[in-house]
Amino acid sequence: MTEYVVRFIAGGVIVSAFAILGDMLRPKSFAGLLGAAPSVALATLAIAIVQHGAAYAAAESWTMIYGAIALACYSIVVCHLLMRLRLTALPATILAFAAWLVVAFGLFASFGGAA
Repeated sequence: MTEYVVRFIAGGVIVSAFAILGDMLRPKSFAGLLGAAPSVALATLAIAIVQHGAAYAAAESWTMIYGAIALACYSIVVCHLLMRLRLTALPATILAFAAWLVVAFGLFASFGGAA
């Protein structure tokens, strides 16, 4: 139960800090961008360091990096499928998800959880 309280508090503080930072920047669309993934990732890594140590958190951070690279590839594939091939949203996202899986697990298989 204590872990959930710590996650809630750490996540709330970090999300709030990123939201304030995003609110100060222009354009305002940065507020949504900064309020989500970076803050949750930092909260998760902070908890991982406390519970499991720095080596575990380092391995976890590499898997986050692989996921981010795979997400960028997914986004590019979706854009191409929607704009160039004129697919509808459902087939485009299913095909792009397959690309995400290949990239994410390919990176993980190639490099593992740590550098």
